[in-house]
Amino acid sequence: MTDPQDPQNSPPPYGTTPPPPPSYGATPPAYGATPAPSYGAAPPAPYGAAPQGTVPGKTMGIVALILAFFVQLVALILGIIALVQSKRAGYKNTPALWAIIISSVLMVVGIIFAIVIIGGLIAGAEQYIEMCSELGAGTHEVDGVPITCPETTTP
Repeated sequence: MTDPQDPQNSPPPYGTTPPPPPSYGATPPAYGATPAPSYGAAPPAPYGAAPQGTVPGKTMGIVALILAFFVQLVALILGIIALVQSKRAGYKNTPALWAIIISSVLMVVGIIFAIVIIGGLIAGAEQYIEMCSELGAGTHEVDGVPITCPETTTP
C-alpha cells in the first residue's frame, strides 16, 4: 500500500528488506539537545529517620494488635506509643489504632465481667452465712445439696 499523499513513507515492496532503523549512539540528536544531567546518589537520611518504605511504629502496632486479645493494658500502652511514633513521622498506623480500640473495649468488658463475678460471689457468701446462721452448726441438706456449716464462736 502506498500513501498517495506521502510516497516517501510508503512501505517497501514485498520481498525486500526494510532499511535499518537509525542508530542512536555517540552523537547527540541533530537538533542540538544537550545530554541529560547525571545525578549522584541521594543524600543519607537524617539521624533517626526511618528507611525508605517502612512506617515508624508499624511493627509495634502489629505486636500491640496481637497482644490486645491477651494482655490489654500492655497492648494499650504499646498501641499508643506506636501511633504517636507514626503520627510524628507523618504516617497512618491502622494496626496501632485497632490495637487501642480493641484493648480498650476488652478492658471495659473485663472490668464489667469482674464486677459481676465478684458481686455474685459476695451474694453467694452472704446467702451461705445467712443459711448457716438459721440452720446452726453441722451438715445439713438443702434442696439435695449437702451444706456444712462451721461452729460459730461468739465472744
